[in-house]
Amino acid sequence: MLKNAQTVQPVHAQPVVSTGSVVGQVSSVLAVIVLLILACGWIARRLGFAPKAVSGQALKVSASVQVGRQERVVIVDTADARLVLGVTAQQITHLHSLPPVSPEEQASQQAAPADFRQLLNTLVKRPGKPQ
Repeated sequence: MLKNAQTVQPVHAQPVVSTGSVVGQVSSVLAVIVLLILACGWIARRLGFAPKAVSGQALKVSASVQVGRQERVVIVDTADARLVLGVTAQQITHLHSLPPVSPEEQASQQAAPADFRQLLNTLVKRPGKPQ
């Protein structure tokens, strides 16, 4: 045997990572996250945490005023009357009945909002500022 012989150690090359495997890993993790979000939404809806969709507009809260810390007075529009209700954390009390809203009043309530130019002008105009 040779005493002065150098031992050759193999050179370890870095493993080559293909872009296809990286894209596959990222897309699979993203798909798992999306499926997890959808499953959480489905569970929340089944357990009653998500609001249920209302098929029609049978009831509509047209006005609401906070009276106390947990007390409110609300006006609810129905097909044949407007109800003034007192709402607390424990109960709902009927306070008064009003006649139903006429179609002219409904049209005026649902009128189109002012355009952006008018809104901007009202915001820019300040009391005491000359124009």
